[in-house]
Amino acid sequence: MLYPRLFEPINIGKVKIKNRIAMAPMGIVGLTDPEGNPTQRAIDYYIERAKGGVGLIITSLFKVDNTIEVNRGRMELVTNTSRRPLGELCDAVHSLGSKIFIQLTAGFGRVIRKERLTTAQPVSASAIPNHSDPSIICRPLETEEIEKLVKAFGYAAEIAAISGMDGIELHGHEGYIFDQFTTPIWNHRTDKYGGDLQGRLTFTFEVLREIRKRVGDDFPVQYRFGLKHYIKGLNKGALKEEDFTEAGRDIEEGLEMAKLLEEAGFDALHVDAGCYDSWYWPHPPSYQDYGCMVDMAAMVKKVVKIPVTAVGKLDIPDLAEKVVAEGKADMIAIGRGLLSDAHWSNKARDGRVDDIRPCIGCHGCFSRFMKGRPLSCAVNPTCARENIYPITRTEQAKKIMIVGGGLAGMEAARVAGLRGHDVTIYEKTNTLGGHLIEATVPDFKKDLKRLGQWYERQVDKLGIHIRFGTEVTTDFIGQENPDAVIVAVGSRPYIPDIRGMDKNNVYNCIDVLLGKKAVGDKVVIAGGGLIGCETALWLAQQGKQMTIVEMLPELMQSGPIVPPMNRVMLLDLLAFHKVKAVTNATMEEVADKALIILESNTSKKKEIEAETIILATGMLSNDLFYEEVLRSDIAQVYAIGDCREVRNVYGAIWDGFEVGRVV
Repeated sequence: MLYPRLFEPINIGKVKIKNRIAMAPMGIVGLTDPEGNPTQRAIDYYIERAKGGVGLIITSLFKVDNTIEVNRGRMELVTNTSRRPLGELCDAVHSLGSKIFIQLTAGFGRVIRKERLTTAQPVSASAIPNHSDPSIICRPLETEEIEKLVKAFGYAAEIAAISGMDGIELHGHEGYIFDQFTTPIWNHRTDKYGGDLQGRLTFTFEVLREIRKRVGDDFPVQYRFGLKHYIKGLNKGALKEEDFTEAGRDIEEGLEMAKLLEEAGFDALHVDAGCYDSWYWPHPPSYQDYGCMVDMAAMVKKVVKIPVTAVGKLDIPDLAEKVVAEGKADMIAIGRGLLSDAHWSNKARDGRVDDIRPCIGCHGCFSRFMKGRPLSCAVNPTCARENIYPITRTEQAKKIMIVGGGLAGMEAARVAGLRGHDVTIYEKTNTLGGHLIEATVPDFKKDLKRLGQWYERQVDKLGIHIRFGTEVTTDFIGQENPDAVIVAVGSRPYIPDIRGMDKNNVYNCIDVLLGKKAVGDKVVIAGGGLIGCETALWLAQQGKQMTIVEMLPELMQSGPIVPPMNRVMLLDLLAFHKVKAVTNATMEEVADKALIILESNTSKKKEIEAETIILATGMLSNDLFYEEVLRSDIAQVYAIGDCREVRNVYGAIWDGFEVGRVV
């Protein structure tokens, strides 16, 4: 076994877990019924991770009360009706050898968005500004309301125990209500629930005592909390590299808190960092390092004797093994890595590491929530759709021609190959990957590089035919005589029609990333979308003086949604590396060693000095070939990826999956 420590059993309280791998809690948005119970789709989602070999599943957060903070719409909630679906879930998970804890929360508090509230005012520990709309001031919870919540936790614990849950995790992290009570920047109370750290933990300790009273000491309860908040103030996050004064919980208080939680009787601790004000810590994007919060768990491990779980981009088996083997944590928790590959654990155990489909840190899972879609994954379209969109063997194998070997083409080839079709990819260059090739150049895009390597291995293992250096025409298609043609020829850079575009110091992003063009020390990037901002960061890290020019009022506001944790961290990194941003401005002319812009707010022209001007002004679909093929006599023709609509990795993979599944 490659990872012996990772697959050792461990006990939390009296519950024995078969390995050291936990599924971190993640919201099951869109997978609950009107009463807040998990639907069959949610149950199937958890069962698939149990089939995949995870030792402990920690569910999504479930509220224990919806009368004090009343949420609009579907929200996970424990009631008497929860026993049936939770019971079915527990029975199946146990049959597959896994254990399961339910995560219970007191609610959102200051971090709730007003559109999710049905009451007039959000609640919190104190009268503090709401996170998403600071003009809204939260109402302090009354003592009677806190006592009602405490009783509700006891009732929810009884439901969990009756349903067959193996334990409870209290949701004490990320700046939700428990966290708001324990942290002085949010808790200004002068009653027994405020004051020093011991007082601020009173609510938490009362909940633990109520749970113990209702279900006994043998039912394990663990607490999840952030050792450090990484905030400079309300709504102001901080990078690890920054020199700043912690405004939230600092490490010293976090370690004291860990000791108090152990003394109070918690059976285990689950340690991360951050909160909504620094969301890129509890939800680390691709810009964060692997194992970015292991040091938090390691520090806690030194001051307590109960088991400690580490979390934070630990879906690299070698790293996960090292964390446990070196005693930095007793367990490791994987969140989005189990969305991208439900069978991570079994593949690691069996030494099939190359077959693990990597998470790319894009938070496509979260962007689905923002668009009102149910939970799933950008790189794994079967996630939380396991029994709705299965990949089934075809009854009649077809000859499938895929034109283009980018992400969309490779995914269509993979899925069609799994179904038993005879698939050939025709790629005009000598390399698979398409735009993935230049996108993976910056070091902070290493997750995306792993994904490209994974696709190449899967295509090879399935025996997909690849014909490199082949320019496909309609005549060529006629000669090959396929049953279906999937056009995946991608996109090309858009070049604005302004004076000076032909100067020899104007390049597009792709050529710069591929090293085809050398840039000077003073650089202007035209276009402040995700590609422009990431290219600016990459060059700034090399010491270039960077300026971004964007026509919209803010950066990264056009194109596919950039989830807030990714966007805010990238903005903070740009600021840290002193990248200037000029918004509300359009390009007027490229002059000698300068870009002339027009400020839309003032209608004034301005000259920005630049040795190099890089265009990140968007992409255009290569759709003409698809239209030409449509006019041929081929019965089945599909366009996928950028040649259908310019989007991102998520759009390319989901197009390829859907067409590959039905072709």
